[in-house]
Parts: sequence; structure tokens; C-alpha cells
Amino acid sequence: MEDEISRESRDLGRALCIITGASKGFGRTLAFQLSCLLKPRSVLMLVARTSEQLNQLKEDIITLYGGQNELDVRCVQADLEQKDGVEKTVRAVKETSVSEIDHLLLINNAASLGDVSRFALTFTDPVEVNRYLSLNVSGALSLTAGVLQAFPRRLGLRRSVVNISSLCALKPFPSWVLYCTGKAAREMMFRVLAEEEPDVRVLSYAPGPLDTDMQLQARRSSGDLQLRRSFSSMFSEGQLLSCEESGAKLMKLLLDDDFQSGAHLDFYEL
Repeated sequence: MEDEISRESRDLGRALCIITGASKGFGRTLAFQLSCLLKPRSVLMLVARTSEQLNQLKEDIITLYGGQNELDVRCVQADLEQKDGVEKTVRAVKETSVSEIDHLLLINNAASLGDVSRFALTFTDPVEVNRYLSLNVSGALSLTAGVLQAFPRRLGLRRSVVNISSLCALKPFPSWVLYCTGKAAREMMFRVLAEEEPDVRVLSYAPGPLDTDMQLQARRSSGDLQLRRSFSSMFSEGQLLSCEESGAKLMKLLLDDDFQSGAHLDFYEL
């Protein structure tokens, strides 16, 4: 799939591309796919909690693409649940001069499933709920605001923000109250951003049911038995999507750049 993307005649410009949750799963795949769509001397900033996986990813990307397109791959170990992690990432972003790029691309991929073994009436501790929302909502908003402030609107600069969304942003799933709440809040958050900042290209992309560690957790831990059976059936019948397949559709959306800003687009709608 990466080879198919690399044959595209188009590109995403000389960009500063930031991917959160980049060390594994969908974020890792997006890092590889974006690497071959960036013009020479672009910056690819990989953000995640674990430095070892990030450094390995950087090494793999440089081995595959770095020598070909002079890609500057940077790693930022940061916990976006914490204020310090958001601020550390924004500081790293500011190390790139606005005059050196023509495209700012932020992929808000970092997220957690939360405790899906329990139902809504068990979440009586606001500290627990707020801890979940810190990463999945507050961190995404604060990072997006900080990055866009660091690269304000100017002639010749394209600014794009992608929210990795989910069907759960639109549809309730029993025992997934935290995840559904977080995704729904992020969805509206980015719709508001699109209204407030008309020059920023904002997209919420739902990648479909991906064959990742998060999906494994869903199959094993979902408190709703029917939901757990549904996910297990999808897995056993080969209905889960690969990260490469879903990522390729997102790459095409970014290259075509003809979506309505603030839109929610699902893998199965494209």
C-alpha cells in the first residue's frame, strides 16, 4: 500500500507534519505513508509516550525514505494527558521556522479506549473521568491551539488539522461511555474550529474497525456481551481493516483536499 501511495504524482508540499500517537497502530502506519508524500526538507514530527518505539520508527522511516527526500524526522516523547507534555510538544513545533514550510499538517491520532468493561452508572468518580478526558479531549484541543498559534495564518501557508475520529462519535455503544463521549466531544470541538478558523482545513476521519491492539482490547474487555460478540465475529471473519488500507484513503483525502472543512468522513463512505 505504501508503494501505491509513493507512485502518486502529487505531494503534500514542504511540510511540518505532526502525528500524535505515532509509535504504534494507525499512527505508525500514517507516519510511513506520509513520509513518501512530503517534499524534500520537510519535517516529520512523531509524538508518543514511549521513546524506544519512537526512535525505532524514526530509524525505519529514514532507512526507507529519509535519504531519498531529505526528510527531517524528529521524535518527541510526551504524555499529552499532562500539561507538560502538551507544552513540550508545542516547544518542539516552534523549533521549525514558519518561513521554511508551506504546509502545516497536524494529525490528532493519540487516544485511548478507556475502561470498556463497565457501564455508565459505575463511573461515579469525576477524577477517573477527567483523567480520561485529559488525553482524549483536553490534550487534543490544547495541542491544536498551541500549534496553530505557533503558525498563524499567512499568505502561502496551508494549515490542515486531522482528527482521527470514529463511528463512536456519532453512535452510542453500550459499555463504551468514555470512548463515545471523548470522540463525540472531539468531533464538535473540531467542527467549531472549522467555523472559527475558515482558512484552516479541518477533517474528522473515521478509519473504520482497524486490526490493532485497541480492537483486541475491545474484543476481550467490552462489558456489553453483544458488542463483544460482534467484534469477535468481525475478527474471525476477516472483516477488520488493515491500517494501511484505511490510511491510504486518508492520504487521498489530504491530496485531493476537496472535503468540506469540519466534515466527518468515514472509511466506508469513500
